[in-house]
Parts: sequence; structure tokens; C-alpha cells
Amino acid sequence: MLFDIHGDIWTDVTVKRQMGLKNIIRDYHLERFRKGNMAGGIFVIWIDPPHDERPEERLLESIKAMSSEIWENQDILKVIYDSDDFYQAANENKLAILLGLEGLNAIGEDVESIYTLYQLGFRHTSLTWNEQNALATGARGDISRGLTILGKDAIKIMESLGIILDVSHANDKTFWDIYNVTTKPFIASHSNSRALCNVPRNLTDDQIKAIGEKGGIVGINAFNEFVHPDREKRTVDYLINHIEHIANLIGIDHIALGFDFFEYIGNDTSDTFIEDPYVGTVGIEDISKGNNLVLKLQERGFSKEDIEKIGYKNFLNLMDKVL
Repeated sequence: MLFDIHGDIWTDVTVKRQMGLKNIIRDYHLERFRKGNMAGGIFVIWIDPPHDERPEERLLESIKAMSSEIWENQDILKVIYDSDDFYQAANENKLAILLGLEGLNAIGEDVESIYTLYQLGFRHTSLTWNEQNALATGARGDISRGLTILGKDAIKIMESLGIILDVSHANDKTFWDIYNVTTKPFIASHSNSRALCNVPRNLTDDQIKAIGEKGGIVGINAFNEFVHPDREKRTVDYLINHIEHIANLIGIDHIALGFDFFEYIGNDTSDTFIEDPYVGTVGIEDISKGNNLVLKLQERGFSKEDIEKIGYKNFLNLMDKVL
């Protein structure tokens, strides 16, 4: 089984439901998930461009679409809060979904909104996407700006409630500010090694070690531009190099899969953050190729236990600790 700790599925659900469609996961995603042996994942609400110009309204639209989708598809979807929920979902042949948020730009300075989001079922969030906001600074923000006072207040609320904090998309200063103020493990849900592919969204070796020190997890990202600077080497084999590199730094117990697939996202949105038209990483172009990744890991000498840890068990352990 595979648990993908970063997927923008609610974006597709929102777009299609606003077109009058229903059963989006069942009709447009489920077959691909089943083929790739995907048991579930963190499905995030992301304020997708150009809606980042109206983040509050987009958040409400997305929550409405997400809630309708979950209610109308209870036979295939189960929202989870701990590992017991995960295994129950698996036994019922349902997708195990942890509700997440990719950035909190939509709440502005109102950090007490986090209590409301918790009551709605969200158990994961990052403080920012690529932008800088009232809480923190993203990968495209001012490199000298990091976590704000409000951001620190937000983290205190999150830790008191039991919400998983995600540092993917944070700039370097925000990362280290978060490291210095957190008391619980945090994750980078969809980031690779900057030593192997030098882009701001990937992690330095020191950042990877810091996540391991905190008891956190790095989710391996299958987005081709984060795998290798050479377009010819953006393959599943080079993606596994990132897994090996991170394992050598902090051990196999701190690695998960945060694929960040977005082949279903419209070009008007994806063109705002990618260099080339989306083609995926060769050999793991989408979740239906999940079993290919498993076979490649076996070929590289990863044991069955290692693969199960990376595939889902490491995240379940962290989820139980934080939530």
C-alpha cells in the first residue's frame, strides 16, 4: 500500500463541481489510485492561481466542494485522524484521507481561524505556499524574511490542537525559524534533496538533518523539475537517488512519499509555477505507476520492511505522535 502525503485533489474537485459535475474522485481519479495501490493520502486545499487574488472566497468554495464530495461518496472515502482509522479504511476498501491545507494565506492575520479549521477536520497545514503572507514567507518571498510573530502564534495553536505542520514551500529563513520554535515533529511533505537538484523547493542536507532530529518526515516529490537539473535524467531511477541520499542522512524511518502529482491541474494554473508543459517524471508519471516505484526500490536493495515504512508506515507513526 502507498499513502501519498501530498495531493491537490480538492483543487480538481472544486473546479469540476463548479462546472456542475459530481463524484469527481470516483469518476476521474479512483481507477488510477487503485492501479497504483494507493490506500489514501493527505488531500490538500490549495488556493490555486488565479484565485490567490481572492483567497478567502476560494477557501470557502473549496471547503464546500470538498465537503459535498466526501458526503456523497462515503462508500469510497473515509476521513482519518489516526492509524486505526487508516487500517479501518483499508479493511473497508475505502480511500483513507487526511484533510490538509497548502498554505494559510486565506486566513490573513486571523490565527484563531485555525480553531475553526480544526473543527472542520483539518489535521495538516503549511503556513504558506510560494507567497509571503501574514504568517510566514514562501519559496518565492523575500529571502531575508521568515516566520512572523503571528506565524509563531499560529504554530502554538497548531501544536496545542494536534495539527501536522508542513514546511514544504517555506523559504530557508522560515524553515529555520520554524525549527527553532516547534516542540513537535514537523514534515516537509513534498520536497527532495537540494544537493541532488539545486532548486529552492528542495531541502539542504542541514534541513533534512534538522527534520530527522525533530522526529519528522520528508515526503519524496515526483515533480520532474525537483528530480534532476538535466531534463534527460528526470526519471524514477534518479528519484530513488533522493530516497537513498535522505536515508543516508537521517535513516529510512524519516521518509515518506509526497508525490505532488498534478496532471489534472489546468495549464492556466500550472503555467504559473512550472518551466515546461507538465510531463511527469519518467517511470512515475502519475500514481498509476506506483507499483513501478516499488519494483525499482526492490531492485535497488530496499527490503519489504523498508518499502512499507516509506510507503505508509512512517507517516502513520508520525500521525499518531502529533495528532
